[in-house]
Amino acid sequence: MSENSKNPRVTTFGSFMMDLVAYTPRRPKSGETLRGDSFAIALGGKGFNQAISAGRAGANSAMLGNLGTDNFGDDFMKAFVAEGVRATDIEHSDELGTGVGLPVVTGDGDNSIIIIPQSNDLGGADYIQRHRQSIIESDVLLLQLELPADGNFAAAKLAKDNGVMVILTPAPVAPLAGWEGLVDVVVPNEGEAAELTGIEGDVQKQAQALSQMLGCKNVVITLGPKGAFVTDGQRSETIGAPIVTAIDTIGAGDTMCANLATRLAAGDDIFTATRFGVYAATLKVTRKGAAMASPTPSEVQSFISENKE
Repeated sequence: MSENSKNPRVTTFGSFMMDLVAYTPRRPKSGETLRGDSFAIALGGKGFNQAISAGRAGANSAMLGNLGTDNFGDDFMKAFVAEGVRATDIEHSDELGTGVGLPVVTGDGDNSIIIIPQSNDLGGADYIQRHRQSIIESDVLLLQLELPADGNFAAAKLAKDNGVMVILTPAPVAPLAGWEGLVDVVVPNEGEAAELTGIEGDVQKQAQALSQMLGCKNVVITLGPKGAFVTDGQRSETIGAPIVTAIDTIGAGDTMCANLATRLAAGDDIFTATRFGVYAATLKVTRKGAAMASPTPSEVQSFISENKE
């Protein structure tokens, strides 16, 4: 593990999705052709977003995953160079292309996304075995559920065996069987928490259920514009977010997780780290784009100062 707490090491094992984004007043009805407002191509994928956001948050950020040998893959690698994220463990497939995401962003900033994984599906347990050192040397490992389960389990087990904190974003939602004892912090949004637990509208009960499912005390449920609910198993708190005009919510949760991870790796407690993550994510939604709209610590600190109660 890294010994430099001022520049903590955060490794993300995750997905790449080249986002082909449609901005539209509303979602089309079944069978309807709807004229949209604008179109953008953006680098995305929950893993990529978290790795870039962690680097911008001040971490020594590294990325594990798989790309195609295509123009989209080249674009991701250029971004890592520009952002200073270590990408030497990324493998490139000649047979499967880089993953693609198809987000639709409505006028109120809300979004829904279709993903086509492609080379992301090569991130299995054998991949983790080849790149185990990057995880072993980390302070925090960030995981999501866009990659094969055997790869995620192998990464989490390796991290736990070597004293590395594991933070899981359980998205897209999938059963959590097999994750028991492998997670230190779980960070779903309120919809994911409801789907995973079968409990509607009660974040306290959702957090308790998730804690029991996973055997982890630290649960952070993100609440969109309302902030986040956080518990360490003894104390619970809802951390509010300042009111802003949301332009684009894509990647907001990933910005939250990356800043949370970086602050925890630097020594903050779960409540302080969550508050910083909430403000980082809130600032991000005022900008178009996903990872490339993530703020720096100085920007977040200024935003916090501007919004003191």
